Amino acid sequence: MMRYGRMAVGLFATVLGLFAVATWGASGGSGALAERVATASPGAVITVSPGVHRVNLRITRALTLVGKPGAILDGGGQGDVLRISASDVAVRGLTIRNSGIDLTAMNAGIFIERQARRVTVADNTLDHVLFGVYLDGPADVKVLDNRIVGLPELRSPDRGDGIHLWNDTGVMVRGNDISRSRDGIYIYISPHNEIVGNVIHDVRYGIHYMYSNHDRLEGNRTYRTVAGYALMQSDHLQIIGNRSAADASYGILLNYVTYSEFAGNVVQGVTGERSTDGRTLPGGEGKGIFVYNAEFNRFHGNTVRNCPIGIHVTAGSDHNRIYGNAFLANRRQVKYVQNASEEWSWQGQGNYWSDYLGWDLDRDGHGDTAYRPNDGVDVLLWQYPAARLLMSSPAILALRYVQRAFPVFTPPSVRDSHPLMHMPAGLIPTEGAQSYAERH
Repeated sequence: MMRYGRMAVGLFATVLGLFAVATWGASGGSGALAERVATASPGAVITVSPGVHRVNLRITRALTLVGKPGAILDGGGQGDVLRISASDVAVRGLTIRNSGIDLTAMNAGIFIERQARRVTVADNTLDHVLFGVYLDGPADVKVLDNRIVGLPELRSPDRGDGIHLWNDTGVMVRGNDISRSRDGIYIYISPHNEIVGNVIHDVRYGIHYMYSNHDRLEGNRTYRTVAGYALMQSDHLQIIGNRSAADASYGILLNYVTYSEFAGNVVQGVTGERSTDGRTLPGGEGKGIFVYNAEFNRFHGNTVRNCPIGIHVTAGSDHNRIYGNAFLANRRQVKYVQNASEEWSWQGQGNYWSDYLGWDLDRDGHGDTAYRPNDGVDVLLWQYPAARLLMSSPAILALRYVQRAFPVFTPPSVRDSHPLMHMPAGLIPTEGAQSYAERH
């Protein structure tokens, strides 16, 4: 009897093991996983076994979903792979792939609904998804250390964003690697958030702001984008220690940004090319920093290097403080198209200009003559671009000479009365500049 009992127990264990393999193995088990998520007790920890789980999961209660190495949630090209409507949810260690491609429905790898609070999405790989992580109004969400790849086979306008914030607050987006989406991180009507230490490449805009105030962008890195940082219709931003390298048209673009601080950023090697669906075409101006209708901002401690245009200021961009920056080997350091002149120094500190030819007889570290990056000929050429054909003609050279010798006509321009003779302490002039993400 004892022997038959042991045989029965062994047979039951074998059947149970086979059932477990069928439920959690690589070839199936999606229904069991969905049922387990749907019936879990609040606060439960659900471990997802290795293999492909073909699911469109919905999390409606507090729980933690943890993937073992090799655990894959595959949405089959339909809808959201994972949708979260509950608070106190964590999703970690999973590969999440193959969302739907309906922009109107905002299909995503992970979609977080507005009633959710304190959700954490960390250490996941999201691949072949329309939107990577879509935050539809939740608060106090953390999106940390994920790798997100969009849908490169679609045209850029037909893709979603890597991480999309809409009407969110208290969000931390940190340490993510994002590529092949429309924009890397898009922030819309979302105040009091932090975007820190992300690496974004091969997208349209790296970080794109619209109508969002009191946010902090620190230590992010962009490359091979059309614009690294496209900041629009926002105020009281802190843009600190970010890096743009080899972006196509703009390193940092400001459009109606006010009362914000830009400090310690490095913009290097804007290519001056246009990027269309992965093809790089010549013809863009290439601006390290473009300031359009932006007022009452403070720029200090930034480095702009090897760009066709270092900084372009236009369209009523007044009352900005620009001091303590370094402009190095840009083909044209400044393009200033305004109706009023501006002083680009503050409290006796100007900027460092690699093409400044003045001297420092009193050895106070500042040039004895002001730096003026533009003259009347520059303004003439900006107003009448066709005149560039005469750039090297004797007439233009004579006009420049007369303008310098007898400055009767002085158009509105930039004047740095205290240009620095040396790089400001702490700035990074070399191509080996490290971002926050590279240092941590």
